[in-house]
Amino acid sequence: MSADRGFFRSSEELAARLAQGRERGELGRVVLANGCFDLLHVGHVRYLADARSRGDVLVVAVNTDASVRELKGRARPFMPLEERAEILLALQAVDFVVPFEEQTLEETLRALRPDVHAKGTDYAVDTVPERAVDHELGIEIAICGDPKERSSTEYLERLERE
Repeated sequence: MSADRGFFRSSEELAARLAQGRERGELGRVVLANGCFDLLHVGHVRYLADARSRGDVLVVAVNTDASVRELKGRARPFMPLEERAEILLALQAVDFVVPFEEQTLEETLRALRPDVHAKGTDYAVDTVPERAVDHELGIEIAICGDPKERSSTEYLERLERE
């Protein structure tokens, strides 16, 4: 699988690749994780490693630059989408990266149909925004990573104070 890792420009493009892999029996369980990953830190690494441990292939949906600005403010992201994707793909746990722009992952979940939807520990299974779609499609929800004690925003605020 590692030779076939990569960045896909759209969920439709990746969905076609995943369908092909499923038909050939190459993929096993597909896990989908998501986030901005604007300033990668150990909490992100632990979340992604835990997510990967829930299956055989890890897809990371990354907020587009426009959606990061909407969520985090106009000064963000610090790195453009392509650079964030490249950094994520350098992690052993990550197989595929795909951008998403919507506020929730519902469209991406419908397109990719992963076996597992991984969310960080700032969620509980019953607070995952996409839980109705996960349930509808038979996607398992997995809460992954260590306690949410790290935040890119908090690190940046600390840097600004010092």
